[in-house]
Amino acid sequence: MDAALIPPGVKRCDFKIFLGWILFLLAIIGWGAYAVFLVWYKALNQTNMNNYFGFGIWITLDLSVIALGGGAFFTAFLRYILGIDKLKNIISLATIVGWICYASALLVLGLDVGQPLRGWHIFWYANVHSMLTEVAFCITTYFIVLCIEVLPIVLENVQLAKNRFIHLFSHNLHEYMYVFAAVGVFLSFFHQGSLGGMYGVLHTRPFAYRTGFFIWPWTFFIFILSAIASGPALTLLVTWILQKVTGRRLVTKDVILLLAKITGSILCFYLIVKFIDTWYWATHILPEKGMTLKECYQGWFGPYGLWLLFAELGVFGIIPAIILITPRFRENEWLLAVGCLFDCVGIIINRFVFTVQTLAIPTYPFDKWVVYSPSWQEWASTIMIIAIGALVISLAYRYLPLFPQEPELNP
Repeated sequence: MDAALIPPGVKRCDFKIFLGWILFLLAIIGWGAYAVFLVWYKALNQTNMNNYFGFGIWITLDLSVIALGGGAFFTAFLRYILGIDKLKNIISLATIVGWICYASALLVLGLDVGQPLRGWHIFWYANVHSMLTEVAFCITTYFIVLCIEVLPIVLENVQLAKNRFIHLFSHNLHEYMYVFAAVGVFLSFFHQGSLGGMYGVLHTRPFAYRTGFFIWPWTFFIFILSAIASGPALTLLVTWILQKVTGRRLVTKDVILLLAKITGSILCFYLIVKFIDTWYWATHILPEKGMTLKECYQGWFGPYGLWLLFAELGVFGIIPAIILITPRFRENEWLLAVGCLFDCVGIIINRFVFTVQTLAIPTYPFDKWVVYSPSWQEWASTIMIIAIGALVISLAYRYLPLFPQEPELNP
């Protein structure tokens, strides 16, 4: 029965090995599900969030996966709007990864609000003066778009495609996918930007506050750039992991190098903008707010030390940019994997400092530094979400034709 579901022309590992891997992931998911039950049953007192930290690891994860999920809308933009035909060989994986990221973001929000049964309030009682309202509408709508984009990939399963109606429906969806790609790009630009803009308008939080262009703080545009610069890197990293784990070539090297070159170019542009923003923030905005750069960091090596700034922009910023933009470096598959991994880590650090460090910095003379450490329930539910992502990718790789080039690359 399992063999009948596998795409034709490809080989997959023995079902017993695959089942063992799935059971391992389900065990992790079960542990996380227990933590989720405790949070929903006993409320947010199961977390280490408090009056200082209304945001914690969940919102860091939420903003991170939304940024890393940007590979879906940007790759779709390159493939369907700009017409870069080569990317058709990796677009399916980018869409699946994006779907996982946005589904994870919605699940995280269901945890963080504490009362998910009231989640509909944000739509019915919308606060039209809040950027988070626009974010909620755009993320939800874009997730629906992603579901539509994923649907024809699922319907291409060898057994489902035998049904004539399903086959024709899937084919017609593919024909009009450029429409959904355009809608997805529009929605993604706005909610990626508004997530950054939300922090940029926090006048009483000098660490996050920025000036801007008309009504948009610079963080609006920087968050969009960072998502475009990191999302495709996650797609490339997942491709590399799949190829190493399975021992099979899934995409030709020219496709990988093309997407890596585009990602590296945008990452370089993002870093230039980010360095200018950081310099202006440190030399103009902070003094105007009566603070110094030193006051925004807990020494050099503390939990919120200056090492975070050097890690984000240096180790996990400049290094991956050099790897991805330099032809002889990105042609080395191990260096390329390191560059993509570092790119993703740099964006995660960026989202961490905006969500957590912003709240940790004392903003009054009588205030003090407070350190946030997630509870085991927060860690378990976070790891559960990562395991769910691995589960979906595993099932999609085994049973769906994600990589059109795989049969010819592995005769």
